[in-house]
Amino acid sequence: MEPTVATYNTSDFRKGLKVQIDGEPYLITEMNFVKPGKGNAMYKCKMKNLVRGTTLDRTYKGGDSLEAADVETTTVQFLYRQGQDYVFMDGTTFEQYEVPNEVAGDIWKYLKDGTECSMTLYNGAAITVEPPQHVQLEVTECGPGTKGDTATNVTKPAMVETGAEFNVPGFIKEGNIIKINTLNNEYVERVNN
Repeated sequence: MEPTVATYNTSDFRKGLKVQIDGEPYLITEMNFVKPGKGNAMYKCKMKNLVRGTTLDRTYKGGDSLEAADVETTTVQFLYRQGQDYVFMDGTTFEQYEVPNEVAGDIWKYLKDGTECSMTLYNGAAITVEPPQHVQLEVTECGPGTKGDTATNVTKPAMVETGAEFNVPGFIKEGNIIKINTLNNEYVERVNN
């Protein structure tokens, strides 16, 4: 007896759903339901290839279906960097994953020892690694603020413990812990003095 393959009907389509097209996993990033005056309903989907990062636009008729992608998302902890690779460990299975720089992308900006990240696996290999939405990092280098610049819109570059640089308000000093939003790469607040 063959194993049954999970499928999604058009009525299941939504943003964030992971499907398989031509043997590759895709993430539905946008889904619009269109009901013309006459005829069948249409589902216009924008999808991102989880392996290559390319995007695809497809339109489906009501009643169409897509195969569910065989992907698994797990929480992992950053351990260390090994050459160009990043090593993460699953906290429950203690399995370690070496993630190449091409997959990890700019995640290095937010990684300190023990940072918990979300990893998506496809056929046992990591295809995406995402940092938490907010991280707290120590400022290691920044220029002095100008006297009187405690106001809002004066910013300066500051280097943090990971080696990344972020624009911060003028009152931030070396040694401050700052919170960074990883979705837009921006300063949120100072955590301590």
